[in-house]
Amino acid sequence: MAKILLVEDNEMNRDMLSRRLQRKGYEVALAVDGRQGVEMGQSGEYDLILMDMSLPDMDGWEATRRLRATDGSGRIPIIALTAHAMAGDREKALEAGCDDYDTKPIELPRLLGKIEALVGGD
Repeated sequence: MAKILLVEDNEMNRDMLSRRLQRKGYEVALAVDGRQGVEMGQSGEYDLILMDMSLPDMDGWEATRRLRATDGSGRIPIIALTAHAMAGDREKALEAGCDDYDTKPIELPRLLGKIEALVGGD
């Protein structure tokens, strides 16, 4: 079973997505902001990180850059999640170190396809 770290500040989004992923067989850990996401992600114990880009305190762009600079978490696939899809955001996410990019509202089949492409279906 793949372990996913979901970094999301919106409680409703966090709850809904984590439940849907758990029903699909994923183990999900939660972080509520960028700093907590970096701290948890640096443990290296996750198979994938779902990173909201609009986070308080430290945004997802900076959190991703910090994770990529860390030995333990540098190779964990990261999928950027954003509700503010604008031209160039996908490229900006990839430049920050994300492996893929998805938009909100989340379409679960599309996101699951991206997750499975990066970690395989367990």
